[in-house]
Amino acid sequence: MQSSRNQYVLVINGKPEGPFSIEELKVRRIKPADFVKTPEMVDYKEAHELEELREIFGFKKRTVMPQYFAAFDQRLLASVLDWFFISGFYIVIAFTAILFIYDSPTRMLIGLSLLVIIPIMNLVYHIVMESSATQATYGKQILKIKVTDIEGKRITPGKAIARNVCKIFSFVSIVGYLMIFFNRHQQGLHDLITDTLVVKDRLF
Repeated sequence: MQSSRNQYVLVINGKPEGPFSIEELKVRRIKPADFVKTPEMVDYKEAHELEELREIFGFKKRTVMPQYFAAFDQRLLASVLDWFFISGFYIVIAFTAILFIYDSPTRMLIGLSLLVIIPIMNLVYHIVMESSATQATYGKQILKIKVTDIEGKRITPGKAIARNVCKIFSFVSIVGYLMIFFNRHQQGLHDLITDTLVVKDRLF
């Protein structure tokens, strides 16, 4: 009996069909760019991306350009979640400190310091997470979206710094974020400046 591990769902004319065995894929003359998925995979991938299929069919692995981009509402919700995580963390710390401090000027100083600390830590958090192996902040991970370069690859810390600093221009102009609605890659001004994308993986 064929193991389910060697069974592949194949996208045919835009619809998933199967599962098929390796022999059945051979009969169907599967192509490198055909989308396939095994029971263990979270989402579909092109056939050439799977090592076992490259070995069997002689496919060469090639760069896969991103095709599915995060919408404005997904990006906005991810941003709100991230601000909530960062702000909540430091507000709890500040509130706890204030409980043990009875000097009013010091209490006020701690409260005002959050206006500086939270934006700085939010910036650092985005830079570290978006250039990490996950390519996404926790908010983006929850929404299943991530930041990539123009070829869909992980961005460097330098590019992550540039991207997040450039968000200032998008925020100040407002138009920088509205641009997401008017280009097919759904890039904001900061994405266009730094050649980055916010993508989603799911085909269905």
